[in-house]
Amino acid sequence: MPQAINLIVFPVKDIGRAKTLYANLLGVQPYMDAAYYVGFRLGDQEIGLHPNGHAEGMTGPLGYCQVDDIEQRLKHLLDAGAQVQQGVKDVGGGKRTAIVRDADGNAIGLLESP
Repeated sequence: MPQAINLIVFPVKDIGRAKTLYANLLGVQPYMDAAYYVGFRLGDQEIGLHPNGHAEGMTGPLGYCQVDDIEQRLKHLLDAGAQVQQGVKDVGGGKRTAIVRDADGNAIGLLESP
């Protein structure tokens, strides 16, 4: 089954200011508004704001591909030459993420939701 990149996370330094800007840009209020993450939903697309992203090595927006089995997909990507940037991590609510880099250094996020 084809997968889509349906989550894009932006590292931000001032979560309050970024939340206001993105709410105005997107025309919706966040569905999740916490000190560690602010998320906006637009149909099947999610835009996230991560206030600790820069400290975790994010240099720009990161797209996440929704997957059914994160360990299996991670293994397939590693077998295809990807390198782990962040192993599988529980981010709350049953969601798990991982980040790999392709041969050109581009970051690719994986997201498994319950």
